[in-house]
Amino acid sequence: MKVTELDDEQLLRRVARADRAAFDELYRRTSPWLAVRLRRRCSDDGMVAEILQDTYLSVWRAAGTFTADGSGAGWLWTIASHRLVDAMRKRARHRETPSEELPVRSTPAAEDEALAGSIGDEVGVALSRLAPELREVLHAMVLDGLTVRETSILLGLPEGTVKSRARRARSVMREALS
Repeated sequence: MKVTELDDEQLLRRVARADRAAFDELYRRTSPWLAVRLRRRCSDDGMVAEILQDTYLSVWRAAGTFTADGSGAGWLWTIASHRLVDAMRKRARHRETPSEELPVRSTPAAEDEALAGSIGDEVGVALSRLAPELREVLHAMVLDGLTVRETSILLGLPEGTVKSRARRARSVMREALS
């Protein structure tokens, strides 16, 4: 079977066996959407490129740790999002710049609209009606699986603000769906 016919999980299993063609195909297939997701959260193209490189280097080295319990795309995004948080922490330490000066984007993306549509009409409508700052926190914590601390660093907000926005977002969602 050709590598172009394999799904992401099969490609990752082959990458774990040091299959260069599988790695090339995985990169070709996943790097465009991964770059878009990263650029949505960080406007520094140099940082995004560095994070992509670190992510795929980690994938090459650690593909054997991927378990079929989750999706290959989810595993890749988890690695990339943690690399993004690490890079932002490092930048904040080195520059001693207040976090509000870090280049983070908060504009809605087509990805959000597609996700809202795939979740279900009621949930999608409820998500679309959330205030942008609440949706951003909910997206980082629930969909991206980041911790409060990681979300705080990523969005440049105090941890207490992240917690209160997450609580408020869940409350609004519960109300909208009841």
